[in-house]
Amino acid sequence: MGDRKFSWGMILSLALLGFSMSTGWAINKGLTFKLLQNGYTNAPAVIGAVLSLQGLMGLIVPPLMGYYSDIRSSGRGRRTPFILVGGVFAGLTALVIYLSYVAKIRLLAFAIVLSMFYFFMYFFVAQYRSLMPDVIRSGERGKASGVITLFEWMGNLFLFGMIAILAAKATKVTGVNNGIKAMADAGYLWIPFIVVAVFLIGSALYVYLRIREPTVEGELPEENLWDYLRAIISDRDFLSFYVAQMLWWLSFEFIAVFLFGILESVLGTKSVTALGNAIMALFNITVLIGAVIGGPLYDRIGRRKSIILGGIMFLIPFIFGWFISTRIQVTALIGFAGIGWGMLMATSWPVIGDLLTKYEKEAFNGRYYGFFEATKSFPILIAGLVGGGIVQLAGGNYKVLFPVGAIFVLVALPLIWSMKHLDVVKASTGE
Repeated sequence: MGDRKFSWGMILSLALLGFSMSTGWAINKGLTFKLLQNGYTNAPAVIGAVLSLQGLMGLIVPPLMGYYSDIRSSGRGRRTPFILVGGVFAGLTALVIYLSYVAKIRLLAFAIVLSMFYFFMYFFVAQYRSLMPDVIRSGERGKASGVITLFEWMGNLFLFGMIAILAAKATKVTGVNNGIKAMADAGYLWIPFIVVAVFLIGSALYVYLRIREPTVEGELPEENLWDYLRAIISDRDFLSFYVAQMLWWLSFEFIAVFLFGILESVLGTKSVTALGNAIMALFNITVLIGAVIGGPLYDRIGRRKSIILGGIMFLIPFIFGWFISTRIQVTALIGFAGIGWGMLMATSWPVIGDLLTKYEKEAFNGRYYGFFEATKSFPILIAGLVGGGIVQLAGGNYKVLFPVGAIFVLVALPLIWSMKHLDVVKASTGE
């Protein structure tokens, strides 16, 4: 696919988009649970079911949009038109979430608005993931992934930090010991939503105008949707990686979706909005550390080893999570988990592109990265429904999600080690 010299300008353009996308997902993680809890219901199963709509959209939309971007072509490229449409409408829908909440619409209508936001966020994520291997050649993708992952989690850090500061300030100003209500009473609640909208719309426009995609050599791929799904299932390396991806994302989502509930179980109080977002901000700081470590390791010590190392670092906090009982302990635990998670994120992104390079199927990046996103989204669907059910069976103790999550990580690690064609063969001159 054309000339793909390493370009920092190209990488930083994608990094800006990644930063902006992360602010969108951060506002979902940082506020949606508490919006539902404060405005609609306290039932874990109901909250989990609504939040699982993200997983449903992520399971369906990225594989279809990624596939379609592979088989279409225009003067503006295969990926960037999707990024423009998805980014603009995701930003606008973020504003609708805020307006819907303050208008006190019914739960069903609010769930539909959230579904629209998830739809547009997933509308362009496969194309965003595909652009990196499209424009960066194999052998340099670990470095690129490390930088872009760094910016992605900086976006999370920025938004979580903003929410934590606004909630703490609003509580001080109003005297209301409820972060969401205090932010609404102080007139601060709209701020994160407008910030997210500006970043999503602005970065989508910038990438659309800035990045010129490489031309596809020869005919566009003709593999149909069902053929490519069968190809994934029949290839042991792809199947192992996708299953492992689902398992460690399931562990992550158990904690991310229900973090506020976990804090309530540990600390015995519902006043955790500011603390929860502060802990999310800390998690993202340590993810940055893991990303800058994991990206270069991917290209240097071997791809399997770097992913396994990140997985072990991520596993350790899950093993000890059941035993925590103080604010310091839960903060330290989640902070340590961020290092492992950052390593996993930086080392997992280039895998699909490098396998497709090895198989000389790089024109299929869109559909394979679409499936990649689906494997991350399926756990969100399962985590909300199953996690909420597990918590109810445990008598409302959200800490039970730690040992359950540990089991999934333990199963995932051998799957990565079993991959036969991930690492470069030293005697070979190519991938």
